[in-house]
Amino acid sequence: MSSSASERASRLRAEIGEHDHRYYVLDAPLISDAEYDRLFRELQAIEAEHPELVCSDSPTQRVGAAPLTGFATVAHRTPMLSLNNAFSDDEVAAFDRRVREGLAAEGEVSYVAEPKFDGLAVSLSYEQGVLLRGATRGDGSTGEDVTANLRTLRSIPLHLQGSGWPALLEVRGEVLMWRSDFERMNEQQRQKGEKEFVNPRNAAAGSLRQLDPRITATRPLRFVAYGVGAVAAGVLPATHWALLERLAAWGFAVAAERRRVSGLAALLACQREIGSRRATLPYDIDGVVYKVDELAAQERLGFVSRAPRFALAHKFAAAEALTEVLDIVLQVGRTGALTPVARLAPVFVGGVTVTNATLHNEDEVRRKDVRVGDTVVVRRAGDVIPEIVRVLPEKRPPTATAFVMAASCPVCGSQVVRQQDEAVARCSGGLYCPAQRRQALLHFASRRAMDIEGLGERLVEQLVEHDVVRTPADLYRLGLLALLNLERMADKSAGNLLAAIERSKQTTLARFIYALGIRNVGEATARDLARHFGSLDRLLAADETQLLQVPDVGPIVAQSIRQFLGEPHNREVIEQLRAAGVAWSEGEAVAPAASAPAVAGRSFVLTGTLPSLTRDAARQMLEAAGGKVSAAVSKKTDFVVAGADAGSKLQRAQELGVPIIDEARMLALLGGVEADR
Repeated sequence: MSSSASERASRLRAEIGEHDHRYYVLDAPLISDAEYDRLFRELQAIEAEHPELVCSDSPTQRVGAAPLTGFATVAHRTPMLSLNNAFSDDEVAAFDRRVREGLAAEGEVSYVAEPKFDGLAVSLSYEQGVLLRGATRGDGSTGEDVTANLRTLRSIPLHLQGSGWPALLEVRGEVLMWRSDFERMNEQQRQKGEKEFVNPRNAAAGSLRQLDPRITATRPLRFVAYGVGAVAAGVLPATHWALLERLAAWGFAVAAERRRVSGLAALLACQREIGSRRATLPYDIDGVVYKVDELAAQERLGFVSRAPRFALAHKFAAAEALTEVLDIVLQVGRTGALTPVARLAPVFVGGVTVTNATLHNEDEVRRKDVRVGDTVVVRRAGDVIPEIVRVLPEKRPPTATAFVMAASCPVCGSQVVRQQDEAVARCSGGLYCPAQRRQALLHFASRRAMDIEGLGERLVEQLVEHDVVRTPADLYRLGLLALLNLERMADKSAGNLLAAIERSKQTTLARFIYALGIRNVGEATARDLARHFGSLDRLLAADETQLLQVPDVGPIVAQSIRQFLGEPHNREVIEQLRAAGVAWSEGEAVAPAASAPAVAGRSFVLTGTLPSLTRDAARQMLEAAGGKVSAAVSKKTDFVVAGADAGSKLQRAQELGVPIIDEARMLALLGGVEADR
């Protein structure tokens, strides 16, 4: 290989990358399409003649990967959290007040306001500046690995531009489709006589999740960055505004309509100004996102549930339409919740055709007085979830019928129960009901329950879909042949699973109780029940009065236990499990965990990768010894246990002067050896 070929290939990659950035990110091309094609073909020819020159971040490697058989799952290094929504000025004012109170701010807080893109959230992982992996948001903790598809987007740099990027960087943003590109794509669909796409968001989501990356490459997708996730071996700017500027310098498109403002009045004015130009923007948005500008302030505010306290999505008013309620049916969720759903005469609203709208619960149906035959106003809440806004009583026909909550589950026939102070009615057949089958099996097999190694989500999906397993008891009747008929199941893996199922038969009463999935009964309550009754038969025979004698079991928990164990279908499955050989030592004493004086009552935060323990294992050890493990560092934190690649939590601990210890010192604490503070 000549050095001139290597040098020319390197120059071409850099030149083509710069032209991709100018065309797809800056919308400011410098050369014609013909000249771009000439450069691209020249690079292809050099790499064909010298295959050793091909590298993962070459522009030629964006297209042409073989079709996938399915998407692997990816665990996000830091969760991809959702945002809380606001639909009124009062809700925004309450957000601003909470921020000022949380920061003890005397004056106005500085925010960054950005358009809320109507696309698909993804995370891009870069190591040493090279794109390593891309994943969808998924459930926030894990997403789908769509790296091959994301590599086809020319607005995503395969190698970061400029300098100063961290050794590990997760870039968060949105994949979307410009309206003009969407219209051109639909015109092509019409010309080919093929089905048109409903709206840009659905088109973008469907295009990104193609199993064949070559199809994704033909779709006009773009990526816009709006933040970062995990960062290691690098320093970020002090503000979100500067972070967006840095992302732009590294080669990413960021929202041109972003604004930096101070105070509530400026936030509301910004939302109205961007909203007034909503129809003229090149892409769809459904609101404006407000973020506290100072990153250290974001860290101090922290998170609540699955949303940050430092950010808010201020949604635009949703489009509305009139339609008729054709029926009200009950849907049974994976946890047994019964949700009334209105079947609607099809109506086009907010860019999609709506045929169903959730009515949430029985009280909501009564409050809105929705009846079959009514004419109703429908909108897409947050431009996403269809909902009935109100009924038009003047259009109600004499034949309109009121909704009546069923007394038995429409799927399995088990009793429907509604606990005191709860709005949701539930099916009580948790171990038996087909609608709850998947969730019940996953919980039953989980590590802290029956601990059946290898029985994960994908396999449970197949077992349920093929009707191989209907209740947890059926797991113990599985044979090798039934497993070998499933996808991706060979002799060895099937044998390993059957061995794991057999091992799980020997368990403890506490684990068994927890595995049943009784509502409001977690691991601690299961241990308390096992310790108090010592026998499953005694627990099965206990009434609510006897259950209330168990420590920390109140009326609601007692009612949950009694309703679950009183359901004949659940009793039948429990007896089938015992008949299959699931056993424990009757009368066993479940000893409370021995506390460590150096740990008990103290607060810990875990960060980074520990040498020999997973963070989950470390958390269990600390909690078993009487310690408390928190997600965020504060002045009340006693110790931060830091491992390799520790991130912002370590930095926060250093700022607050919180003692930082390693795994060895944590184990010493658990052994009773005090650590220096």
